[in-house]
Amino acid sequence: MDAPEPTNGTRGLRRVLFSSFAGTSIEWYDFFLFGSAAALVFPHLFFPGSDPTTGTLLSFATYAVAFLARPLGGVIFGRMGDTVGRKAALVATLLLTGGGTFLMGCLPGYDSIGVWAPVCLVILRLVQGLGLGGEWGGAVTLSAEQADAHGRQRTRGTLASWVQLGVPVGNLAAVGAFTGASVLMPDDDFLSWGWRLPFLASAVLVVVGLWMRLAVEESPLFRAVERPRAPIAEVLRTQWRPVLLTIGMRICSDVSYYVFAVFALSYLASNLGLPKNWGLYGVILGSVLQLAVIPGSAAISDRVGRRPVYVAGAVWVGVWAFVAWPMIDSGNLVGVLAALAIGIAGQGVMYGPMAAFVAELFDTRLRTSGASFGYQVAAIFGGAPAPLVATLLIDRFQTTFAVTVYVALTAVLACVSALLARETRDRELADDFATSDVSKPVAEGMR
Repeated sequence: MDAPEPTNGTRGLRRVLFSSFAGTSIEWYDFFLFGSAAALVFPHLFFPGSDPTTGTLLSFATYAVAFLARPLGGVIFGRMGDTVGRKAALVATLLLTGGGTFLMGCLPGYDSIGVWAPVCLVILRLVQGLGLGGEWGGAVTLSAEQADAHGRQRTRGTLASWVQLGVPVGNLAAVGAFTGASVLMPDDDFLSWGWRLPFLASAVLVVVGLWMRLAVEESPLFRAVERPRAPIAEVLRTQWRPVLLTIGMRICSDVSYYVFAVFALSYLASNLGLPKNWGLYGVILGSVLQLAVIPGSAAISDRVGRRPVYVAGAVWVGVWAFVAWPMIDSGNLVGVLAALAIGIAGQGVMYGPMAAFVAELFDTRLRTSGASFGYQVAAIFGGAPAPLVATLLIDRFQTTFAVTVYVALTAVLACVSALLARETRDRELADDFATSDVSKPVAEGMR
């Protein structure tokens, strides 16, 4: 199949990339706000009758429910992306995630409406998860396909990594907004109403993101292929190998990130009694480093291949886990900042080439559904339980070495999965793999 020509040249490609980056940044801003609030505010506001450890566990459990909704969002909006259009799916996910975040900022606490407060919080978190579940697959599919349609196959990894940059930018915005509100006002005011301001600001961001997404061109590759009737069923029947490999690669990326960016915030404040802003500063520094690491690793993957870069990132994450947690336990500010920042940066080495790598594993007819489903199912086993599992491990073994082993084991899984995947750097997206030959064992794929 020959890729159809785009209608508006390089300007259209830039518009697609920037709108994908901006929209993803806004949705991750929404998602990460909840993570910071779950670690620092929600245990007091929505679970006030619990002891500190139980309150933290309940808050992280609420945080995790969005990950359970993300595969369903991947199915719903993956189907929309493969049958109606990539653009329509991305508009819908932006509205859903942003709407849920805004309503969280309006939600009364436990003291006002009792048990309905945490119930409503869970419902809105599920809404967030549904929206975000369809965001990533749609954004990386549209970006990668537009890169091919514009003859930019040799830099597809770099161009698709614009979507990945939305994560550190969204996290920076979320943590920055949360840190600013907590620093600029007394603790009582912040816990009472100040935490709501970053959530309410989501309404403005959604309007901006919606304006940009409505202006982009639909993928030319999508317009040229026959629409599947039941995309997720076809994915599971014909392309189950890349789904499994995506899950195996993704779990480590999720676990390592959320252990440092979410669990560590609670551990520093609750277990070590350190200022709550230390963890926020470490996450900010790590996110800044990712702004360079993500496009850098993606660019290297355009030269040497997706697999070697991904494996290097997994090794970095696994080894650093043995170094980082003793540094955190030292209670030294410099050690804490370095441990969090370098750990988050290491995850960026995997995350840079991931967008192109995963999108390239699937055929055009099923790309949005396949990429979304594999990526979001991994979240159930990776990001969803990571803060909760880390908290339980500390409570059971009374040592952070248990968390180190947890992260290291997921790194081994990522290495094995990446090595079993077919190298996809040179694939022409307009020329679909045979459905029975989407992935190959490492020895065969290295030929």
